[in-house]
Amino acid sequence: MKKLLIPFIVLMACQQQASSDKLPYMGNTIYEENDTIYHTIQDFRLADQDSSIVTNETFGDKVYVADFFFTSCPTICPKMKAQMLRVYEKFEDNPEVGILSHTIDPEYDTVALLKDYAERLGVKSDKWKFVTGDQDYIYDLAEGSYMSIADEDADAPGGYIHSGAFLLVDKERHVRGVYDGTVPEQVDVMMNDIEKLLKEYTDEK
Repeated sequence: MKKLLIPFIVLMACQQQASSDKLPYMGNTIYEENDTIYHTIQDFRLADQDSSIVTNETFGDKVYVADFFFTSCPTICPKMKAQMLRVYEKFEDNPEVGILSHTIDPEYDTVALLKDYAERLGVKSDKWKFVTGDQDYIYDLAEGSYMSIADEDADAPGGYIHSGAFLLVDKERHVRGVYDGTVPEQVDVMMNDIEKLLKEYTDEK
């Protein structure tokens, strides 16, 4: 299953670059006689770096960028965090934009460690949430909702395998973009798409 998800994510990222003025909806879409049902992020309940409970409602009035990482990651995570810092800095003063980073190594990445990690990055917890919870729960959330990859792998550097994808989620829990979080040019596209998505909401008012 995980091997199939990798090209699927790459395909979606490529499609994203060619998107029209309105961002597409990623994932399975169900077309009924009088309705269109888009893939939606499931209900979740996790703890952040301040020991506060984080749910879908935490991001109910925001578009947000989600990713999956672990603090001891020796490979792509430092690149991802450097790029996510760019996103944080660009939208730091915009209350309609949030960031949600899930640890895939909750046994090591305790709340206290995530707090220290966030402080070393110099980011505010009301803008950028680092969350932890039950490991299997987070893995199911990654694959089932965010169409991403997270799993233990003894042969992988650091003992875990995960996607470097950044997922752009709208205020209705729909995934509207998938980007390679290790590539600055892809993150540039994402930041432009965040502004495009925010404009969709402005135009609807």
